[in-house]
Amino acid sequence: MGKIIGEINFPTNSRTLVSFEHKDDAGVYELTPDLALVQTVDFITPVVDDPYIYGQIAAANSLSDIFAMGATVCTALNIVAYDNCNVSREMLREILKGGADKVREAGGVLIGGHTIEDIEMKYGLSVTGIVHPDKILRNNNIQPGDKLILTKPLGLGVISTAIKADMVSDDIIEKAAFHMSYLNKTASELAVAIGVNAMTDVTGFGLLGHLSEMIDSGYGIDIYYDQIPIIEGSLDLSQTGLFPSGSYKNREYFQPGVKINNNSLDDDRIMLLYDAQTSGGLLISVPEEKAIPLLDKLKTAGLEWCSIIGNVAADSNSILNIY
Repeated sequence: MGKIIGEINFPTNSRTLVSFEHKDDAGVYELTPDLALVQTVDFITPVVDDPYIYGQIAAANSLSDIFAMGATVCTALNIVAYDNCNVSREMLREILKGGADKVREAGGVLIGGHTIEDIEMKYGLSVTGIVHPDKILRNNNIQPGDKLILTKPLGLGVISTAIKADMVSDDIIEKAAFHMSYLNKTASELAVAIGVNAMTDVTGFGLLGHLSEMIDSGYGIDIYYDQIPIIEGSLDLSQTGLFPSGSYKNREYFQPGVKINNNSLDDDRIMLLYDAQTSGGLLISVPEEKAIPLLDKLKTAGLEWCSIIGNVAADSNSILNIY
């Protein structure tokens, strides 16, 4: 994408706080010294067969970028590419209902949208949020000694691909759908309240890709594989190679900055770290003294799968060490 947009002179002004060049989760535009707009857009093809749950997942995925910036959701617009040969009106209604219910759960309102006909169903949202300009949570403001908390398990990409190939049990589908449709709202609010240094969500670039963006600041990161939450069944599926194409692209692109220091990690386990997630969790960089209190608050709020997966190293080597 950088090769495509790199030479385009996009319009900005002094109120543009976060835009293309920052590699962050959403754009931010200052309205007043005390108020900024946070804007994002995302849409996905179906990842489960149930249209209502697909709508929930697509909406949760779109809303996540607002939460990753530490912002509050205000409004959303539907984006629909409608495959009317394979998706009935009743199914489309369920998709939109699933999305609307998630926007309501996020505390926002749906104020419109746009629909086109397409050969493949796609659904998502354009979302606008608000945040104080001084309280924007960027993805690369990590500090030495910070602990890293992951708020959802990995494995969503390989499971989504296996669903399309009809090679996964209903039990695993149900678990993956639960996590993909789970909003990052509570995790974001708790992180903002306790005070953290950086935050992002784990989506298309996989865990190691989004960690690579966090170390743009120049610090190294140590990750401990045994502490990473992984959805039951995804490791077995990884042995089939049913990863999204984006997962293999992630490994090709980000691998030079990764050092594997654990001889027990086979290629299947390593691929899960590159797995392109749909509506993954938040990755939070929090001062060491706040890490356990934040983790406790997250678990008390019902996010019992959260885990401290590593820390920011003091040395400035911009390397991801996997132990």
